[in-house]
Amino acid sequence: MALLCGLDRIAVFQVMLSRPLVAAPLAGWLLGSPGLGLQVGVMMELLWLARLPVGAAIPPDDTQVAVAASVLAALFSSAHPGAGPELVVLCVLVTLPLGKIGQYCDHYARQFNNRLPKVAESCLSRGELRRAEVQHLRGLLSFTVAIAGTYLFIVCGGLLIFPMLWPLVHQYLAYSTNWVMLALPLIGISVILGTINVSRAMTLFCASFGMAFLLLWLV
Repeated sequence: MALLCGLDRIAVFQVMLSRPLVAAPLAGWLLGSPGLGLQVGVMMELLWLARLPVGAAIPPDDTQVAVAASVLAALFSSAHPGAGPELVVLCVLVTLPLGKIGQYCDHYARQFNNRLPKVAESCLSRGELRRAEVQHLRGLLSFTVAIAGTYLFIVCGGLLIFPMLWPLVHQYLAYSTNWVMLALPLIGISVILGTINVSRAMTLFCASFGMAFLLLWLV
């Protein structure tokens, strides 16, 4: 699932499987915890919505962060059956900074692929169609290796970091989880409003902020 969603992000398909709101629940569903995956996807989707891998832009790999966070949440929830939403929040907070490695892996994959068109053109000029096709597949393979490396790095990093942090912070997170789960989407909304050049962005942000707190109070 990590490879499929990662390839959908930039290399093939591009049918929105790579969005955290889709990739995280799919990963959770495969592990028997779709609810945990949905919680991860909801918290992460708006954070990355304004940073898309379009053109030469290479943002951190939000797809692998979402999938890895869902995997870690499913694994650790079985090891800590009494834990609440704070476990999911900690998985998200641990994996978010690790997504930076995806930016570097994507950069190196693109650098490798920049050499392939010249090789393919040379093959076509000599009539070697099969070899030219192989160059295209090599480009796909480089993205696959980058995706696999990013996923393994985030998951392994989470497996090392989470057990160290959980005994130290789980009691504090139990009191602040609801606020963190509210803050992450609000941060995403503020980032989006800052990038769409809306003249009344501040008014819209304040209105959405007030609406969120009103809904929280009503609940």
